[in-house]
Amino acid sequence: MSRIVYVNGDYLPEQEAKVSIFDRGFLMADAVYEVTAVLGGKLTDFDGHAARLERSLGELGMKMPMTRDELLDIHRELVSRNDLVDGGIYLQITRGAPNDRDFAFPPADTPQTVVLFTQSKPGLANSPAAKKGIKVISIDDLRWGRRDIKTVQLLYPSMGKMMALAAGADDAWMVEDGKVTEGTSNNAYIVKDGKIITRELSHDILHGITRAAVLRYAKEAQMTVEERAFTVEEAQAADEAFITSASAFVMPVVEIDGAAIGDGTPGRVASRLREIYLEESIKAAI
Repeated sequence: MSRIVYVNGDYLPEQEAKVSIFDRGFLMADAVYEVTAVLGGKLTDFDGHAARLERSLGELGMKMPMTRDELLDIHRELVSRNDLVDGGIYLQITRGAPNDRDFAFPPADTPQTVVLFTQSKPGLANSPAAKKGIKVISIDDLRWGRRDIKTVQLLYPSMGKMMALAAGADDAWMVEDGKVTEGTSNNAYIVKDGKIITRELSHDILHGITRAAVLRYAKEAQMTVEERAFTVEEAQAADEAFITSASAFVMPVVEIDGAAIGDGTPGRVASRLREIYLEESIKAAI
């Protein structure tokens, strides 16, 4: 059965969905996106993703094309029409499609392009990778300076992912000025002597919605959190490490640049945080 997708107010079979060749998301990466996880047919952390979407749009001088309630209705309609149980909903909003290509922004009244589609991932919460952990490599962070805006400029993170796969790893952690910024599509953490260490919020990293929830749950569980940058060498000497994202939730990292972290197996802190996050997210899903 064909997926039903949403394009500019219409629900269509994916084969019938079309976007203009002049769309600035296609020509200029002039667009933002969000991915909301779906567990048991319900949306997790929707309000956080909606709030970040509004912020990203505002930072690029774009307006929110609909109310948050309308956006929620579209998400729920797509879940229903596609019988989605576990997976996610991808949302992209662009500055629109003027009549021709131009570096200058189009008139402010140019209609924005709004696209949403589902991705089915049965058993998303029971990923085998969470039981064995993932391996990462370090690469130079060559992205633009506003990583806090969730734009569709994902070429370099895609290249980083391919560098990792070519090296026999699962992902890459990007490094700038000797310190880890984040993964290709996730926030990065280490644990040392029971303390969770992760880079502080700034323009240097994406303000992860899962990151915010996990740190909140960690503090509620009386875990110590220190928000600061760390080096690859610190990571290699850590007791454990992990990443967070909307689709990976909390994922243990067991190796970086060929060096085992801790005993080379998922650590106690990461495993417990994954349990807490999934439990609380499923409970609060809408």
